[in-house]
Amino acid sequence: MTTVVIIIGFALYLILYFTYGKRLERDVVMASDANEAPSKRLYDGVDYIPARKEVLFGHHFASIAGAAPIIGPALAICWGWAPGLLWVWFGNIFIGAVHDYLALMASVRYDGKSIQFVATDLMGKRTGYAFYWIVFFLLILVVAAFAAVVGGMFVRTPAIASAYLWVTAAAVILGILLYRVKMNFTLATIIGIIMLAVALWLGTVIPVPASYMTWMWVFFFYIVIAAAIPVNILLQPRDYLNSFLLYAGLVVGFIGAIFAFRGFEVPAFTTFSPILMGGKATPFWPAIPLIIACGSLSGFHSLVASGTTSKQLTKESDALFVAYGSMFTEGFLSTIVIVSIAGFGYTALQNAGVTTETLNPGNWGAMFTKASASVKLSQANLFVQSYADMVGSTWLGIIPTQFVKVLAGMWVASFAMTTLDTTNRLGRYCISEMVAPFKETAPGFFNFLTNRWIASIIPAAIGIYLAASGNWLIIWGSFGAANQLIASIALMTGAAFVAKKLKSTFASAAVIPAVLLWLTVTCALIWFIIFVQPDAIAAKAVPGWTVMVILIIMLILNFIFIYDFLKGKAYKVE
Repeated sequence: MTTVVIIIGFALYLILYFTYGKRLERDVVMASDANEAPSKRLYDGVDYIPARKEVLFGHHFASIAGAAPIIGPALAICWGWAPGLLWVWFGNIFIGAVHDYLALMASVRYDGKSIQFVATDLMGKRTGYAFYWIVFFLLILVVAAFAAVVGGMFVRTPAIASAYLWVTAAAVILGILLYRVKMNFTLATIIGIIMLAVALWLGTVIPVPASYMTWMWVFFFYIVIAAAIPVNILLQPRDYLNSFLLYAGLVVGFIGAIFAFRGFEVPAFTTFSPILMGGKATPFWPAIPLIIACGSLSGFHSLVASGTTSKQLTKESDALFVAYGSMFTEGFLSTIVIVSIAGFGYTALQNAGVTTETLNPGNWGAMFTKASASVKLSQANLFVQSYADMVGSTWLGIIPTQFVKVLAGMWVASFAMTTLDTTNRLGRYCISEMVAPFKETAPGFFNFLTNRWIASIIPAAIGIYLAASGNWLIIWGSFGAANQLIASIALMTGAAFVAKKLKSTFASAAVIPAVLLWLTVTCALIWFIIFVQPDAIAAKAVPGWTVMVILIIMLILNFIFIYDFLKGKAYKVE
């Protein structure tokens, strides 16, 4: 089964990229390099800086992926391997990739402005303001969720923390070689890959143990600094370097899955409502978008595409490779996660000492929930162990197991940390655009909030405060709700862009899945507020009331947006 599923997934993504994706580029968006990109026309040396498409792919993928395409599918294994895999494949192909590409191209045609700005222009100020606030709340929840995940992983596996610190140092050096010394690109890349390998090795021999709260403080200062400095000092070279982690991990995982020749240990389907979120029975519908986000579809991707990526795109023909290709790559990454846990997840639980029960469809959900609560095995570590076992079962077993674990762990840590500081940068952009009306009426207030250091501190402080509670399952569910809610809204905005600006009837192909997604996510959000949040509040957990208030405000703004969208018929060609 490992072999069959991984080959089917690879073939699906490869074929549809060169058929559906190319048609989208050619016939719908009509991308043309004759249109000068904002990165060149509006170059400012801080945010608007052209990047080679290989470098930009690394930044974009690392930013959109984070830990979500790993953590989400690992959590969804509670329902069995089939439901999550189908959600990843169909959501990724028919919604996620289209959503990402349209968001990037809409932003490029709007001078690198955010998808919220596009919505404001196409559907009105009230709609835009509602979208802005939903986005701002999401960015805070992303910081909280990913900081909590990485903090827990760094505490459990100090070698991964050490490796990440060394990789960050290597990225700064690579940035100097590329942009200050102006070394030959190929030579600088080779040096960067060597530094990356050394960093992984140093992580295994010089671990960095620290407490959870220590890492929270480190994350706070790190993401504030990383969000405020020019993108070519850390963001571009670090993400380009991280992309080689992606390539190595994908190749090793792909080969491991093909040559494992192993049936799945995990049942295809367990039960419709296993115990998962907040210790409650969690129905597959509508709760699945709260669990699997980025591996299938994600509103956060539209924020990255229209936030940092659109300001670095060198020419329009690079957009399909960067946005559409990144989303397909992320879906394939999630496929590898599901295959590795489905094939080796039960063995991983046993190796971690979590359970010795006999596996059957009836008890897998209970065992998995037990593992989720275990200090020995988080969802991220379940993937790390399963991935290492899968690779070790083939001729790739000649690679030391500890090195494979650090490689897999660095997938989670590097991409999650990349998402953290990219999110904080997006929060800075969001604040600047939200207070734009005060530029003339209250210039002092405007200048204070748009200062890049002040605007970087605000989302970082709130997000890390929530993450410090350690109550990550509550944070993860609320992040998933906000994330998928924005996916449906951004896709509707993309449909309005296609209809009103490009005059294409393709808008209907975006509106139908967007509305269905909106219905699913809205129901999931209501379920989460009614059934999960009350216990979190009763337990006096730090995120309880804070998250409840954020979710209720988002729900209200969500209904305002859908009302304006449908009433104004923004999806119809004029």
